[in-house]
Amino acid sequence: MAVFKGFPLNLLFASILLILLLCIQSGGGQKKKENMLAEKVEQMMEWSSRRSVIRMNGDKFRRFVKAPPRNYSVIVMFTALQPQRQCSVCRQANEEYQVLANSWRYSSAFSNKLFFTVVDYDEGADVFQQLNMNSAPTFMHFPAKGKPKRADTFDLQRIGFASEQLAKWIADRTDVQIRVFRPPNYSGTIALALLVSLVGGLLYLRRNNLEFIYNKTGWAMAALCVVFAMTSGQMWNHIRGPPYAHKNPQNGQVSYIHGSSQAQFVAESHIILLLNAAITMGMVLLNEAATSKGDVGKRRTTPAPRSLSVFLCLLAQ
Repeated sequence: MAVFKGFPLNLLFASILLILLLCIQSGGGQKKKENMLAEKVEQMMEWSSRRSVIRMNGDKFRRFVKAPPRNYSVIVMFTALQPQRQCSVCRQANEEYQVLANSWRYSSAFSNKLFFTVVDYDEGADVFQQLNMNSAPTFMHFPAKGKPKRADTFDLQRIGFASEQLAKWIADRTDVQIRVFRPPNYSGTIALALLVSLVGGLLYLRRNNLEFIYNKTGWAMAALCVVFAMTSGQMWNHIRGPPYAHKNPQNGQVSYIHGSSQAQFVAESHIILLLNAAITMGMVLLNEAATSKGDVGKRRTTPAPRSLSVFLCLLAQ
């Protein structure tokens, strides 16, 4: 048998043929993978051109978000927007999510590297079960490579769901900077114009008698309203945009007090405002009872100040 440097020629030819077949097969598989990726990106871009947030069911989620190949990141909002779910927080979060997605879709930096999608529980309950998810809304980032990490789940309870906070989180996870553009809202301007008109009309009607401007009680009440709003966390609510309350989807129980010391619900700030107002009113009544003119013996025997004192002590606890 003919040999080539001690190696049989027929075995050499078989090895070369096997290597060629493997190269052809590998090249074909790579080409197929590239075609599949191109089709997925093209489909995602087509959906994104129709609407900024792509609605997905279970099949679409598994194909375009979970299954490889994929060279783009996906932000998914898991929610429950159907009226029978009675999820007011979901609707509020969806509005902020739409603002963020529109800001990205119509920005000059828009590309096929990031897409915004939504999975509704009534359209993709199997996805919720697959991810062991039992609450909504929830925001998750699915990176282009690898599996989602713990930081790829947005901490909605602590940070809130304002578009600006979501954009900051996305920048940390994807290095994609999104400048949030909100649609013009003229309600504040209209309210200010009405207030100025009301004050101007009142001053015009009382132009001959403006002594009420120097009313200390009126200014004190206005100052207390501002203090109550600030100390109850209204500014924090305006910045973070937390939900009004939280409804447990498993047992339907509504929580008005947040379990974390670093966050709060809107209802919680309202409760604090009412408590602060009650304490202030109690202190005013105690002061009025102590300084009012009259029989000292009657002031000592009246039960009102003592009852208010007990009430204030209970509130302080």
